[in-house]
Amino acid sequence: MSQRVVIDYGPESARHYREGYAIVTIDVIRATTTAITAVAMGRRCFPVPSIEAALPLAARLEKPVLVGELGGNMPYGFDINNSPAHMAARSDIERPMILLSSSGTRLIYESRAADATYLACFRNVRATAEATARHSRVAVIGAGTRGEFREEDQLCCARIAAELARLGFAFEDDDTARFVEDWAAAPNDAWLESRSVAYLRDSGQLADLDYVLEHIDDLDQAFVLKHDEVRAMPQGDALV
Repeated sequence: MSQRVVIDYGPESARHYREGYAIVTIDVIRATTTAITAVAMGRRCFPVPSIEAALPLAARLEKPVLVGELGGNMPYGFDINNSPAHMAARSDIERPMILLSSSGTRLIYESRAADATYLACFRNVRATAEATARHSRVAVIGAGTRGEFREEDQLCCARIAAELARLGFAFEDDDTARFVEDWAAAPNDAWLESRSVAYLRDSGQLADLDYVLEHIDDLDQAFVLKHDEVRAMPQGDALV
């Protein structure tokens, strides 16, 4: 059987790919970018699906930083919003991070039962494709926001699927082929009309947009979820 890749979106869709698939979770704005940025700097990161899951975890960790948003708003008692730019500016990397978001961390949580669970964003497209090329079937899933497959996630998903196709994978369905055709070769800023960008602009959080655009494929590591923690894979574990 040939290796296959499929593109999908939404936290609930992960349930369709738990058996026999590696899942790549993507939430460019902003959960997977925030998580990958933190771990790449040496900080531990624990994504959670809800506040109810965050609070008991915070009690078990030493001086955790609570990072996140629900419906675009930072929950009461949290330290900072779900912001890769703000996370990159912090120097307290010894403090573990608990990360919560409306869709992205829910997607990560729903993907835990897959054969393997990866996190990706624009920072590590090629490394993610190379690492997941060891699997027979790969589902590349965008988080989705309010039931929409946002353009920035479509672009990131399409680039990873295109890289896997270059490595010999077949597209699992026509929708995946269409996403790759429409987005894989698009410029880095092709998604600036996204509602996610409009939200950042309207809420005065353009530093995160700038951060995403300034960090394109600048990391050569893949990131995986192990025991509910995001970890950087040793570079030798990625296939070339």
